[in-house]
Amino acid sequence: MNHFDWNLIKVFLAVCETGSQVEAAKRIGVSHATVFRHIGALENQTGTRLFDRIKGRLILTDAGNELRDIGLGIAQSFEAIDRRVSGRDGTIQGVVRLTAPHSFSHTVLPRYLAEFCTTHPGTQVELLVSNQEANISDRSADIALRVVHNPPDYLWGRRILEIDWGVYASPHYLADAPRLEQASDLSEHKLIPPAGQLMRHPVFVAALSKKQPLSPTMCDDLTAMAALAVAASGVALLPDDLRRPDLKRCFTYPLGTPNTLWVLTHPDLRNVRRISVLMDFLAKSFRNDPYWPSDKA
Repeated sequence: MNHFDWNLIKVFLAVCETGSQVEAAKRIGVSHATVFRHIGALENQTGTRLFDRIKGRLILTDAGNELRDIGLGIAQSFEAIDRRVSGRDGTIQGVVRLTAPHSFSHTVLPRYLAEFCTTHPGTQVELLVSNQEANISDRSADIALRVVHNPPDYLWGRRILEIDWGVYASPHYLADAPRLEQASDLSEHKLIPPAGQLMRHPVFVAALSKKQPLSPTMCDDLTAMAALAVAASGVALLPDDLRRPDLKRCFTYPLGTPNTLWVLTHPDLRNVRRISVLMDFLAKSFRNDPYWPSDKA
């Protein structure tokens, strides 16, 4: 290759990751024609075909696989340089990319971030809502809020909150139902049962082992399970980050192991002032917020 053009490599890697020139164009914010032209230019520079089209899919050739490996290594080097340089930034101005699950993003985080941005007017927070693990290493996000028992070794952070599981029911359901104040009362109520992968969760494994009466409606999603409880389909076991005003929290479920909330970043970014300040602020906000139930009934 006589002339190395990193822009062509970036487009090539986007096509590798998405498997489609159309999807690659959407990801990097250019037209499909631009992606097509860049891939053609890169093949001309390398003197070889990089993709085969088989049954409508783009499949890397041997040369394409080799170039992808080289390109990923270069990309990782650039990302490491970016993190190192950013790590020397002592200001609290600029953009911080924060990724967080839907449950927190729809409840407490808007209030926390509004206060943070008022206190630090030079900082902008980009909230990326996802339940998927963010790739902090490639700067897709600077900070991640994640519910995990043990975060990955390659990230740095702190445990900020233990989130209990509660027994929830709608006021409409409770109006005509037997007492629901402690675990022994559950035998008089129908629990909304899990489906799919949720059946393997330790909380539901424990609950189902008690031969608990069950609602006829099953669900594989906790947010939808909360909605079923609102509709008086039965009693729901929910982590407290999914609490909602139209459900009454009856008591802490004694067989539920608390979820652990962590605030995480890459070790190279821990001394970036705007990132460390936001991490400290989030930890303090979560720990001091009366929103989180404190009963251990």
